[in-house]
Amino acid sequence: MTEVNDPPHAGGWTRFVTARPRLSLLAALVVTVLAVLAGSGVADRLGAGGWEDPGAESTYATKALEREFPDSQPNLLLLVDTGGASVDAPAVAAEAERLAGRLAGERGVVGVSSYWQSGAPALRAKDGHEALIAARITGDEKEMGRTLDRIASSYRGGNGPVDVTVGGPVAVRHEMQTIIQEDLVRAEIIALPVTLVLLVMVFGSAVAALLPLGIGIVAILGTNAVLRGLTEVTDVSVFALNLTTALGLGLAVDYALFIVRRFREELATGAEPLTAVGTTLRTAGRTVLFSALTVAVSLAAMLLFPQYFLRSFAYAGIAVVLLAAAAALILLPAALVLLGHRVNSLDLRRVFRRGGPPRAATEDSGAWTRTASLVMRRAPFFALGTTAVLVLLGLPFLGVKFGTADDRQLPASAESHVVQHHIRDGFPGSPGGGLDVLAEGPATRAQYAAYKERIADLSEVRRVDGPLVKGDSAYFTVLPKGEAVDDPAQRLVGELRAVNAPFDTKVTGAAAVLVDSKDAIAEQLPLAGAFIVIVTLLLVFLLTGSVLIPIQAVVLNALSLTAMFGAVVWVFQDGHLSGLLGFTSPGSIETTLPVLMFCVAFGLSMDYGVFLLSRIKEEYDETGDHDQAVRHGLQRTGGLITAAAVILAVVMVAIGTSRVTNTKMLGLGIALAVVMDAMIVRSLLVPAVMRLTGRATWWAPGPLRRFHQRFGLSEGGGGPERTVTRDRDKVAAHG
Repeated sequence: MTEVNDPPHAGGWTRFVTARPRLSLLAALVVTVLAVLAGSGVADRLGAGGWEDPGAESTYATKALEREFPDSQPNLLLLVDTGGASVDAPAVAAEAERLAGRLAGERGVVGVSSYWQSGAPALRAKDGHEALIAARITGDEKEMGRTLDRIASSYRGGNGPVDVTVGGPVAVRHEMQTIIQEDLVRAEIIALPVTLVLLVMVFGSAVAALLPLGIGIVAILGTNAVLRGLTEVTDVSVFALNLTTALGLGLAVDYALFIVRRFREELATGAEPLTAVGTTLRTAGRTVLFSALTVAVSLAAMLLFPQYFLRSFAYAGIAVVLLAAAAALILLPAALVLLGHRVNSLDLRRVFRRGGPPRAATEDSGAWTRTASLVMRRAPFFALGTTAVLVLLGLPFLGVKFGTADDRQLPASAESHVVQHHIRDGFPGSPGGGLDVLAEGPATRAQYAAYKERIADLSEVRRVDGPLVKGDSAYFTVLPKGEAVDDPAQRLVGELRAVNAPFDTKVTGAAAVLVDSKDAIAEQLPLAGAFIVIVTLLLVFLLTGSVLIPIQAVVLNALSLTAMFGAVVWVFQDGHLSGLLGFTSPGSIETTLPVLMFCVAFGLSMDYGVFLLSRIKEEYDETGDHDQAVRHGLQRTGGLITAAAVILAVVMVAIGTSRVTNTKMLGLGIALAVVMDAMIVRSLLVPAVMRLTGRATWWAPGPLRRFHQRFGLSEGGGGPERTVTRDRDKVAAHG
């Protein structure tokens, strides 16, 4: 290996992280203990909502109705089952009225109504054996959850001649939060030992295998502390905990694999441990830093969206990425200095190996060299073939239908899901599934009546109830003819907002929230996409000095996600494999999920792309031989990237065992994306495309080339670019 002169800051960094390794590890232990204390109980402070746009018309109307007409926004439903008797039987009616009266006296509960009080047909099942008691629990998400915990058990179950089950939006959110916390513990129990076994298989050494796991645990615990602090100033979604675990383990494994692998390579050349750490930080360390920046950029794009569900993933993701990189670049070098050659100790594979020296970790140079050579010999075939396959796998996404998260996110056995299932199938008009129109401003009864008639004339309206008037405010309830959030209901939202009225009107309800959420995402999506693309292009240029490679990286990364998006629609929207995977398909995809999955999967794809490109560039800077650089880069990183992708996929699949459909979709979808990226795009498509572009791959105009020579970073270090400069000048001259 050709030595290069370090820039001053690289040597300073190496001295900083290795000067007092024991003190560094002790400080890390203290910080980790403090993080455990600071992050304890974080799950209990997280919310289970956040899909709505806080600045939307529907959000304003919902809050106004909650304030002025709490009866209009029931979030708690008691399903009263008579066991076959009529809901109008005297004993049933007496017990139901007693339950409703007791509920009205509960602290934190307002707006209690029931079929037995109002006689409303929408609150009575079509078979006459079930009816509803509706109420509203007041407060924010956390207060509502505490109230539900306090009162639910005293109503649930047998009550004289009736049996009561608890449902409604507040019960759905609370049950979802509880299940996510339980499932996350199970996912960690699955992922941690399986990850350790895979790391032992990759490294051979139990000592080396424990290092990435330790880095991951530090990153996860640190991020929990960060999230706990954020809950003091903003809303954070409970779903973000899953991303914390997945990225904490996955990226820590990626970064530690890369650094430990390079450290062991340097030891194998005869370098002393301290020298090996210095070289590792100059090369692999720079790549890790670059990789962390690219992943953080993709996740930061979610901060541009108003929904706190998406913003929560940005908070958690950025924190865990930066902490994983910091641990890998500070704690890991200190541990490697102390371990030295003992990093190869406790080779657990020797019991399966009869003789001969151990093989270098994750390296099968013959196989990966042959793969690269084959792909580059048949570059047009592999480039066109893999592109066609990926596009074909993504075609189902053209039929995507967007919807809202509801009770069907929960397992079929969940109590609140059971209640809502009974309401959907057995009650007329789906109580709680209509649209509410808030009217503000002075008006006469005649004006209200005329407005109601105009609403009733709309083609998709089944019935209009109201108005209920309070001062200068009133509201109408509009029941659509179809499902609560289907396409006709969404069109009806626009029609209602266009109806002329002599007062201000605002429309809310499930369909209105969905319409506003889609509009908010559509408005910010171009900006978020441009942010990701521009910053990624800049970062990859700084890494490679090429104009073409950044464009290739963005296009191929996006192409690697097609299989994920196609599978999401085919499986989770259309319901294929729902029995095998254990979920109920709502027939749509929650609006924010594709944005979230794109940002996470794109960042992880760039993670692997940076690993491969940095090694290719290092070899090209050394030799000036383009084809050899591609073969060498794939040889050195092919096994490493594949191992990292498999481990991350295992973690994501563990997350995907969740009983909540959105979490299952997130885990399994990203697992598929990282496997496709590592095994198809990085192994086949990238070397094929780089073979087709040849040495022109490295071209850049003179000003940009000089800019990169001054400010660029690479595995080979900064500064002058040795022998390859002449080659680049020749390519530029014939450009």
